[in-house]
Amino acid sequence: MSWLVREYQDDDMEAVVRLWDATSPHRYGSVFSLAECIGALRSGEPAVVAVSGGEILGAALAIVTGERAWIVRIAVAPEHRGEGLRAALLPALERLAVERGARRIGFVAPPEQDVAEDLEGAGFTMRPAMAFFEKVQAVGPGETALLEALGGRVLPSGLWDRISGMETEKTLIERRVVLPLAEPELAQAHGVMPPRAIVLFGPPGTGKTTFARGIASRLGWPFVEIFPSRLAADAGGLANALREVFAQIAEFERVLLFMDEVEEIAPRREGVPTSAVHGVTNELLKLIPAFRERDTRLLVAATNSVRSLDSAFLRPGRFDYLIPVGPPDASARRALWKRFVDVSGRSDVDLDALVGATDGFTPADIEYAARVAAQTAFEREVVHGHATRTPGASTDDYLAAQRQVRPTVTPAIRQEFLEDIAAFART
Repeated sequence: MSWLVREYQDDDMEAVVRLWDATSPHRYGSVFSLAECIGALRSGEPAVVAVSGGEILGAALAIVTGERAWIVRIAVAPEHRGEGLRAALLPALERLAVERGARRIGFVAPPEQDVAEDLEGAGFTMRPAMAFFEKVQAVGPGETALLEALGGRVLPSGLWDRISGMETEKTLIERRVVLPLAEPELAQAHGVMPPRAIVLFGPPGTGKTTFARGIASRLGWPFVEIFPSRLAADAGGLANALREVFAQIAEFERVLLFMDEVEEIAPRREGVPTSAVHGVTNELLKLIPAFRERDTRLLVAATNSVRSLDSAFLRPGRFDYLIPVGPPDASARRALWKRFVDVSGRSDVDLDALVGATDGFTPADIEYAARVAAQTAFEREVVHGHATRTPGASTDDYLAAQRQVRPTVTPAIRQEFLEDIAAFART
């Protein structure tokens, strides 16, 4: 096939962006985002295209700064790879960069053999023993003040890794939610649409808020939490307050918006259609589609009673997944207990006894019991002067503390949760 390599023209924008979007380097990621490339095209940076029969088969773009030029994106239509298009685009782009004053031309390329061969054939030299390091700031210019006004914050890194004892839920959320958002280009290559909104449902204290924070930490996105009770105090009413919050959220390039106890905002609509509850629910139903328009925003709604939510609120198209977060099973309780026991450094605690005694305990229940046991051991030595050979709470301390805790998940709550999974879960 014959083609013509020429300089980029403004009329080529749509076809070039479509080509770049379809061939985005999903496996290894890209140093320069598609948005940055579009901005470079609009600002007149050097760019060339390969054309045949009016169709753009390949495109390449560089950015020149002083004597240094960087090739920021080069792409060839998949059906025309191996035909020498990339080798033809490179010298044409190089010529334009040199005309702009560049003497050194660099390209951070994926470790693929055909790319390396084309670069070496064009006279490029690979610099060995070099690594590309990058850190993306969670909050962009001008967003800091807005984040403060909303009561949001950038959470510490590593919160996701610290979630323990809920491996089933963690694995599901990581695969369905975190990974598609963390690897959007790879997800796109497989036809996976990253989620825009999810619901976490289950008994209180099971870790829904912890998971929401963990997702934000893992993605490095700002975390903003909506408190329905505070919004209800707005002088203009809850519906107006929701509109204002969502309008402010739209200013962020990336953000996780967390709505706890969402049943207070979107309960099942019953009775007179003109009631205040109907108005608030209707407003939220209108706000969610606009929120979903950007793929770097995630709405996480949490509820203790998914069955009390309005059916229109839960339907596909508004929420991608409805994920149950229930009480930990035996293996999860063991992991939770081990985390608290390991803090004291004691190796003689009977974990089996603790696991067996805490069926129905949530992570919050177990944490409370562990704190009570640790306080008991501390006071025994410091206040009462009864030093032990091995510091820290014993098995008896933990079991005594456990008996002071009323399990959050009763048999009735557990049965209701199982029914909710059957009726509402969408994973």
